[in-house]
Amino acid sequence: MENKKPARNASDSDAGGDNQKAPWWQPSLLLFAKLSGWITGPIILGLIVGKWLDRKYGTEPWLFLAAVGLAFFVSTFGIVRDAVREMKRIEKESKDKSKNSDIKKL
Repeated sequence: MENKKPARNASDSDAGGDNQKAPWWQPSLLLFAKLSGWITGPIILGLIVGKWLDRKYGTEPWLFLAAVGLAFFVSTFGIVRDAVREMKRIEKESKDKSKNSDIKKL
């Protein structure tokens, strides 16, 4: 018989590793990093671009405020999207675990 590698399933982490081998804290840390990136990235970019546009066109503070407002909406959209994806993944994992436990009881 030949040794076959098990197929990668949806419960495997995005980092490409097997969840069984990953430390218990890794999924939480990855989610924290993603959500923190959605908070800091667009806001900092909005601050820099807004200040630059205001200096370039002499519209202080209007383009700055518009850029920060747009960055806020981008951050909110990204956070909600990633949170919904994570909730769906957790629900799917819990359904898979309950199905597996039901099968083992038989």
